[in-house]
Parts: sequence; C-alpha cells; structure tokens
Amino acid sequence: MSEFSLIAVFFVGLLGGVHCLGMCGSLVGIFTAQLPASAGRSRWPFHLAYSSGRIASYTLAGALVGLLGQAGMLLRDQVPVQHLLFALSSLMLIALGLYLAGLSGAVRSIEKLGGGLWQRIQPYTKRLLPVTSLPRALALGALWGWLPCGLVYSVLITALASGDAVRGASIMLAFGLGTLPNLLAIGLFWERLRHWVQAPRVRMAAGLIVAGFGVYGLVKVGYTFATYGWSGSCHVAA
Repeated sequence: MSEFSLIAVFFVGLLGGVHCLGMCGSLVGIFTAQLPASAGRSRWPFHLAYSSGRIASYTLAGALVGLLGQAGMLLRDQVPVQHLLFALSSLMLIALGLYLAGLSGAVRSIEKLGGGLWQRIQPYTKRLLPVTSLPRALALGALWGWLPCGLVYSVLITALASGDAVRGASIMLAFGLGTLPNLLAIGLFWERLRHWVQAPRVRMAAGLIVAGFGVYGLVKVGYTFATYGWSGSCHVAA
C-alpha cells in the first residue's frame, strides 16, 4: 500500500469528524458526563485512553480483513480480485463522501452489517459505566471500536484490498489516528464544536474531499487496467 493510501485514509478519518459527531458524539457525551468528579479539568487522559482502545480495535479489525484479503489474493492469477476490491473501496469512499456532504444516505445501510456483532458486545459496555479508572476507559474504547459505522466499514474494504495483515492493520491505524483529534475535541469541547461541525458548508467541503479520494482511486484502477490488463493488479497499490 502506497504512502498516498495511508495519507488518504488518515484524512478520511480526520475529515469524517462530521460523521463522528453524529455517530459517537452522544456516546462521548455520556462518557464525559460519567467521568469521576476527581478528574476535574484533567479529563483528557480518560479520553485518550478511550480513543486508544478504540484505535486498537480498528487495527485488529484491519489485520483480520487483511488476512482475508491475502487469502483472496491467492486467486489473482485466475480472478482480478485486487482490481475489484480497489474499485469497490473507491466506490465506498465516494458513497461516504456524498453521505458526509448530506447528498446521499446510502452508507447508513452498510452500518446494519455489524448489528448482530454489536448486539453481543453492547451489554459488556454497560458493565464498564461509569468509568472510574483509565483501564476501564481503555476497555470501553476497545469495545466501542466495534460499533457499526459506515465510515469504519468503508476503510475496512481498503484494508481488505491491501491483501496483507500488516498493511491492513497499518491502514486502520492511520484511519484511527485521523479520527483521534475529532474524538478528543468532541470529548473536551463537545458543545462548542457541535454547531460548527454540523454547518452545511463544512459538511459539503469534508464530503467532497473524501469523495475525491474515491474518484482518484477509480481513475487509478482504470488506468492500471488499461495499461496492464488484468495481470497488472500488483500495480494498483503502487
């Protein structure tokens, strides 16, 4: 996976703050309200521990789907697996960008895919509330990292297309680090940021930039296919 791909998913996470506010804002608000009174103004270690657990879950998920993609790559001599996966991940980014811009709601249907898993995990999150220590915040973040999210699932497809566990983990780590400023800011300045992030112009700009990454990916796949044919799948990630 090229450095551009890692930078791209980092900015997807960063620009996805519009989605994060709607998806996780209320959860982070509840988490913040239930922090121990002794935390006072030093709440950031709790939010950092929470986000660290969440990013760890993203990284693990990236490694798992990367392994799955690696198994699929074994068929690349017969089937253009990597071409198709990269095209799919690019289409997902376009759909996600349109969703962030408020132009389409198609991504919401993708979030239903993880509903079954989340129903099994959610009861354990309640046992960790209220958060009274940093280890509990870390564990809560690790569980909430599996919350069904179209933004996460879109990037997971890119991790799948990488065809490698380490690359898949790296992609999700880069994405998670991109979401870190948003989630920390939401936790510490939730009320102040809510109106700004939900502004139509901000949503439109963030969505179009994310969609632009998807368009670039489609052009890249199309150029690779036109130049090398199906045998050029190894050049897609270059």
